[in-house]
Amino acid sequence: MKVTIIFDNTLIKEGLQADWGFSALIEVRNVPRILFDTGGDGRILLSNMGKLGIDLASIEEVFISHSHFDHVGGLSSFLDQNNRVKVWVPSSFRGVKNAKEVVTIKASTKLHEGVYSTGELEGIEQSLCVKTEKGIVIIAGCSHPRMENILKAASQFGKVYGIIGGLHGTLPESLKGLDLICATHCTQHKAEMKRLYPEAYVEGGAGKMIEI
Repeated sequence: MKVTIIFDNTLIKEGLQADWGFSALIEVRNVPRILFDTGGDGRILLSNMGKLGIDLASIEEVFISHSHFDHVGGLSSFLDQNNRVKVWVPSSFRGVKNAKEVVTIKASTKLHEGVYSTGELEGIEQSLCVKTEKGIVIIAGCSHPRMENILKAASQFGKVYGIIGGLHGTLPESLKGLDLICATHCTQHKAEMKRLYPEAYVEGGAGKMIEI
């Protein structure tokens, strides 16, 4: 699998624009290309996608982690350019218009072979889980649910290898045992995570590409 961070508070690649929010392109062999969240600003989202060479028309699905504006603010702009997509939303999210199909997710769900949703946890957020040869990789929007619940939900699909995305107030100790930690967006304890897990920690930011 390959994860390309499109929208984040920080930059890895010069020429992109940083802003508060998160979005990433998820590419898995034999699975439609998935846009995970859409950041908080449609103009920045589309601009960064263009500079990263991402063809909007090649994206077939959009996965929304939760309804906060910094994760859905670019959705309408994206759909204005490509509305031939299936949009996976948590059950608490309403208001998607102009998409080919909208699928509401409540419980843990298989989206494709090796690609799953944790289901909406604690009534606020779902995470995407991808099975790789190294184990399950979680892509999280903000990790508003307790990390123990996210990890438990993901572990039903296999051993969890790592996590990419916003980790909000996650206590670093709760990530013990993971082989990949890419903390982005709203993460409050990045420095401590990097100190505790120097071999697992990967710096995030718009333009970062992670292949597993």
